[in-house]
Amino acid sequence: MQNTMKAMTYYGKNDIRFEDRPIPIIIEPTDAIIRMEKTTICGTDLGIWKGKNPEIEETARKETGEWTGRILGHEGIGIVEEVGASVKNFKKGDRVIVSCVSRCGSCENCQKQLYSHCQQGGGWIMGYMIDGTQAEYVRTPFADNSLYRLPENLNTDVAVFLSDALPTGHEIGVQYGEVKPGDSIAIVGAGPVGMGCLLTAQFYSPSTMIVVDVDDNRLNMAKEMGATHTVNSATQDAVKEILAITDGRGVDCAMEAVGLPATWDICQKVVKEGGNLANVGVHGQSVNFEIEKLWIKNLTITTGLVNTNTTGMLLKACECSKLPMDKLATHHFKFAELEKAYDVFKHAAETKAMKVIIEY
Repeated sequence: MQNTMKAMTYYGKNDIRFEDRPIPIIIEPTDAIIRMEKTTICGTDLGIWKGKNPEIEETARKETGEWTGRILGHEGIGIVEEVGASVKNFKKGDRVIVSCVSRCGSCENCQKQLYSHCQQGGGWIMGYMIDGTQAEYVRTPFADNSLYRLPENLNTDVAVFLSDALPTGHEIGVQYGEVKPGDSIAIVGAGPVGMGCLLTAQFYSPSTMIVVDVDDNRLNMAKEMGATHTVNSATQDAVKEILAITDGRGVDCAMEAVGLPATWDICQKVVKEGGNLANVGVHGQSVNFEIEKLWIKNLTITTGLVNTNTTGMLLKACECSKLPMDKLATHHFKFAELEKAYDVFKHAAETKAMKVIIEY
């Protein structure tokens, strides 16, 4: 077996390189090494590329005294190449889904299903605090708790969405937003995570589902996937439109799925009294929180990083075709074309990209 592999590595703001890197090895007995078959690019990866997360380099320098870059990516499927001595549930040759969250399963937070804040070095670390999946091989910590066996009958593109986008939309948008039968909801942001919110919200039978975005292509796709109304906030006053749709009341739940001050502002202006504002987007700057107007409205406002505690349930739903996620896989590239895939995803409005799938 060769000693190096190709990988997409982040070095700093606007500096990512498709280069040779050492193949990962088992470090802890709970680790597994996965030979990747498919991965994807997340909006979070673009954010890191744009300099949204300087703590990646800062933490590496603090902990190791040096900075050698970070392999990006936290989603994908692959084949188990090697397992540590303590791994019991997986063996070489098993096809698996790699979860974006690694969890020890035994710390205080894991016992509360707060896996994203695992206290034993887990949580969302892949492609962030440790090397990620945009490589030929990846090391997955706590393999027994952080991998899912890939069913033979599951579309492999859909399986990639189960790493992050689908559980994020369901847990941080729909569950935290307490969506109930008959509710009116507004999802601001029609990217893969926003679409995950839209699809999984339908488990709970809301009556009105409004999707807001600046991209007509994505809004058309949202209509196909169940949205009752769409609003283009680039050409329409989103707040005015949402209030008109809801007879001036506003929505029971507003989900922010972008991570920008402007999209947050729409949400805080359209959620009605007693409602929920679920922030799903990753924010890189402060927002204007109008507490002077909102304190009186008896709102529940939530933030969160996905815990992946519903991934198993979502996997079963995808197996029986309850979630048509395959439509979101708009572009496919070979791994050698990863740089081209980044360019296409970065210019999604022009290329009409929703989710790009990278095949090895």
